[in-house]
Amino acid sequence: MAKLMIAAEREGYSPAQIRRTMTVGELISYLEQFDEDEPVYLSHDRGYTYGGITEDRFDEVEDEEEDEE
Repeated sequence: MAKLMIAAEREGYSPAQIRRTMTVGELISYLEQFDEDEPVYLSHDRGYTYGGITEDRFDEVEDEEEDEE
C-alpha cells in the first residue's frame, strides 16, 4: 500500500512568519486525488523521524491579532 508523506519543515517561530500555507479547502481538494484509505504521515528532518496525524493533534487557535482590534 502506498503512503502519503507530508514533509514537515520548520519555517518560523510563529504563524506570522509563515509566508504561505494551504487553507482547509485547498487541503481537502488536494487530498481528493489520493485513495481515501491511504495512510498519511509527517516526515521530519528530511525523513530522519516521522509522525502520524490523528484527530487529537488538531487544535484551532484564535488569532491574537484579531483580539487586539
